[in-house]
Amino acid sequence: MRHPVVAGSFYPSNPDSLRSMVSEFAISNPDSSVIACVSPHAGYVYSGRTAGRVHSLLPDAETFVVIGPNHTGYGSAVAVSMDSWSTPLGDVETDKEFVDAMPKIIVDIDETAHRYEHSLEVQVPFLQFLHNDFRIVPICLGMQDEETAKEVSEEIIEAEKETGRKIVVVASSDMHHYLPDKTCREKDEIIIDSILSMNLKKYYKTIYELQASVCGYGAIGVAMEYTNYHKGYAKLIDYSTSGDVADKSSVVGYAGIVFCV
Repeated sequence: MRHPVVAGSFYPSNPDSLRSMVSEFAISNPDSSVIACVSPHAGYVYSGRTAGRVHSLLPDAETFVVIGPNHTGYGSAVAVSMDSWSTPLGDVETDKEFVDAMPKIIVDIDETAHRYEHSLEVQVPFLQFLHNDFRIVPICLGMQDEETAKEVSEEIIEAEKETGRKIVVVASSDMHHYLPDKTCREKDEIIIDSILSMNLKKYYKTIYELQASVCGYGAIGVAMEYTNYHKGYAKLIDYSTSGDVADKSSVVGYAGIVFCV
């Protein structure tokens, strides 16, 4: 069992308080054309609004493939978890059949990478609040280069084909970190435009040229590549910064994006 590590800090540890908070941000309004998304992973008081607006649009799925950056440095460079995941709202099973169907050329089964990582955990209560009868495939990225994003996407697509699962990919990422609010918004607009272009090479070029502090840029790359395979497009749903609720001198940006077919 993978136990929560940021319950009581990033979001409430009390189930009723957590449900109440999520209900303020998320109202089920599923869009069947959505196959992937970008959702932020800060404390809910900061990024909950943007995350909720994205999660509200996600259709029901048998399996949510949740991908995020490895902030801790522990474990495998590309790690998928097979453990059940616990939150104050209950337990969620991983889709072991889906993981078994992944070729695992670049992806390793590894729990250590997930033990203290918050980026995937904060997405799960939103999924639990809005959906029933689903499983997750949690993938933690220590490597986030373009080639890794392509290879992880290929593994997901291969398992999707083999299992016939209806899946939705959730890329967990914040935007720029610790900049003045105005600067953050300007730089984030450039990154968001490159995501909406659906051109992976252009996106990575923009990330490197800006030296962008976008923590889950590889997870976003996986969602883009997965969507390109399905001949889809991207749409910006919401944008905010921590400066909307706190000090504007040093903020983090949050983009909510859906990928549709």
